Amino acid sequence: MINRKVTYKLYPNPKQAERLMELLGLHQRVYNTALEERIRVYRETGKSLSFANQCKALTSWRHKHAELKEMNAQSLQVTLKRLDLAYQAFFRRVKTGEKPGFPRFKSLNRFSGWGYKTAGDGWRLFPGEEMKHGCLRLSGVGYIPIRGKARTVGEPKTAEILYKAGKWYASVTIECKPNRSCGTKALGFDWGLEKFLVLQDSQGKTEHKDNPRHLKKALPRLKKMQQSVSKKKKGSHNRKKAVRALAKQHLKIANQRKDFHHKIAAYLVNQNGLIAAEALSVKAMTAKGGTRKSGLNREILSTAPTQFYTLLKSKAEEAGAIWVEIPTREVRPSQTCHGCGIQVKKLLSERWHQCDCGTSCDRDENAARVILNWALRWVSGQELAEVRSRRGFAVLKHETPAIPLG
Repeated sequence: MINRKVTYKLYPNPKQAERLMELLGLHQRVYNTALEERIRVYRETGKSLSFANQCKALTSWRHKHAELKEMNAQSLQVTLKRLDLAYQAFFRRVKTGEKPGFPRFKSLNRFSGWGYKTAGDGWRLFPGEEMKHGCLRLSGVGYIPIRGKARTVGEPKTAEILYKAGKWYASVTIECKPNRSCGTKALGFDWGLEKFLVLQDSQGKTEHKDNPRHLKKALPRLKKMQQSVSKKKKGSHNRKKAVRALAKQHLKIANQRKDFHHKIAAYLVNQNGLIAAEALSVKAMTAKGGTRKSGLNREILSTAPTQFYTLLKSKAEEAGAIWVEIPTREVRPSQTCHGCGIQVKKLLSERWHQCDCGTSCDRDENAARVILNWALRWVSGQELAEVRSRRGFAVLKHETPAIPLG
């Protein structure tokens, strides 16, 4: 049994929508007050408040303020836990020498929502057949109609209420047992921008998946909408309306991209039992270049390769497929010939692979072949039963020797 999320869209009536906004504002104030308390106590005593300390303080806050007393106590604890996690991430970044990013106060526009940690305590889901549509009961709000469907039927565990672009959503974590199976072929793929994926399978078939460029297609519209926001007076009703429209457009692009990733990942897992890809560091790829490289960085980020890898790994794990992530710096798929294994440095502008051994093909296709060959050599050197016994899922990162040369 594993945990998966399903997102339902809420359809509250005007009175319920008003109450939801009120709850959102109260959770935001609790978050900011707790952050202020942590800062004050540290300045006075040199010690930081813990999550347990703030949970005790929450009890006294609820006695003093009637509006907090009417709210679910566990949902307020979830808000405090989010602040505690922000502090933990801050200290982790300090220790590793990264940019610290101290937790900051959040305006209502930057506060996404709140959560419930136990089913039946402050919330309850009443889904229809196969967990399709239904209604959601929230303490202090009532029964709210919902629309959406879970891919796999399961038992609700936790929930988050989210406010995005003027709409309300419920993200429910369910415990389920996905019924997904994998194919029998082996696949190596190369991610890119001109072509989103170049696929090479063990049967010699090469396939391309074009980059849909959702963001690039919407850029003219986004530019006009952003200009419209800039022209409106700050704080005015028209500006708020324009901001909501802009946020709605960005949400649409994000949903299109995620839907595309889900479909491609499901297709790859259904066809293959072994999937190999090169390890990517999106942060390193987009860290430098400034304005000279801003367009390329935007295109890299708009394809969201990290999101795609995460979804693909998750589906591969559910299906019992083998996932191999090759060490890019050692193998160098773009610089290595799949025919002879010799590495020859090529500029990014060189889109055709030509080797002295006579191998000639598209650069991305060559990289996909190198990735597949390396993965097959790695698997052949392992006991396949041993690989599959690791919960049916193998992740490989920078831990094995490079592809043999010559």
